Amino acid sequence: MKRLLLLPILFLMIACQAQDKTAFSKEALEAKMTAVDGTQIAFKDILAKYKGKVVVIDVWASWCPDCKKGMPKVHDLQKMFPNVQYLFLSYDRVDEKWKAGIESFNTKGGDNYHVGTSMKEGAFSEDIKLDWIPRYMVVDKKGKIALFRAIEADDEKLISTLKSIQ
Repeated sequence: MKRLLLLPILFLMIACQAQDKTAFSKEALEAKMTAVDGTQIAFKDILAKYKGKVVVIDVWASWCPDCKKGMPKVHDLQKMFPNVQYLFLSYDRVDEKWKAGIESFNTKGGDNYHVGTSMKEGAFSEDIKLDWIPRYMVVDKKGKIALFRAIEADDEKLISTLKSIQ
């Protein structure tokens, strides 16, 4: 009986830790991603490009129905917060599908990188506890994670975070 009572408490502790995460792990920062031109770049070097700026990270894939459905909300977010940088990280299975997705879903309003072919594998995926896409994160001007998890681009937490840190 005691074990059953402790399970919800343990679950809440783990969930709260995930929500409070404010930095990427060393392994995630070292994770290699592919730029549109085919070059490999470490995630830390991608983030370094945005030093001093607020960044919305959109983890998506062109095969994902919820990502397709959510892209108009992302475009609305871009209109609402034009001074924010947008970073689109794809888990497409094939580079050609990813590049076609950039065109068809108009993710050109930000930088695009291919993270990998499986959202259940790799240091980046593990570090952000990726269990669903689309997935939105916000990184503040100091490079800290200001919002660890949102699954809708019109999520009130996402919008209020952006309003508070601009």
